[in-house]
Amino acid sequence: MLYPICNFLQKITLKWFANFEVSGQENVPPVGPLIVVSNHLSNIDPSILAVSVSRRLKFLAKSNLFSGPFISTLLRWYGAYPLNRDRIDVTSFKWALNQLRYDGVILIFPEGTRSNGPMIKAKPGVARLVQMSDATILPVAITGTEHIGNGMRVVNPTGNIKVNIGSPFSLPKIDGTIDSAILKSMTDMIMERISLLLPENYRGVYKINKRERLNN
Repeated sequence: MLYPICNFLQKITLKWFANFEVSGQENVPPVGPLIVVSNHLSNIDPSILAVSVSRRLKFLAKSNLFSGPFISTLLRWYGAYPLNRDRIDVTSFKWALNQLRYDGVILIFPEGTRSNGPMIKAKPGVARLVQMSDATILPVAITGTEHIGNGMRVVNPTGNIKVNIGSPFSLPKIDGTIDSAILKSMTDMIMERISLLLPENYRGVYKINKRERLNN
């Protein structure tokens, strides 16, 4: 019950304190495994996206948030799973794959951390997860939360907050070993879809064209 209760309360706070807008909700596939990918500006982004995407989201969160049994239990009930960002976390990767096998929805921020504005270089983990799961990808762009640094501001979100949901797409299936160059190319394809949903000043390193990115 924690997830719907939190969403209900978040919708109220957004109505009271923020100028909140969501576009493209009709693009959310109603069934099937889905990976929601988004730029990342603030600690409250998961909660904002949870009320914007009509399906139940689960997500990976940095492991140091799971401090103590009470907070850890609440986060897990909400749909979070701890991710160790200091190494390749096989356990969290398997957890995400398992959710997708049962037509779940995983929210991933490919940048791996908050950019606080313009997009930063993404990590290739999301592309590998797509290849192993055959899940559909849903690009989402969020703006207006970069000034909200403290996660406790989830109860008092302010400003012009907008979520733009793009059209779902798939990556070509690659058989055999996938080298780093291919992973980078697929990751760039994903990030390009997100960047096209953002105003130009938010696109950061993905403002340049695809050919230039591949040569970096």
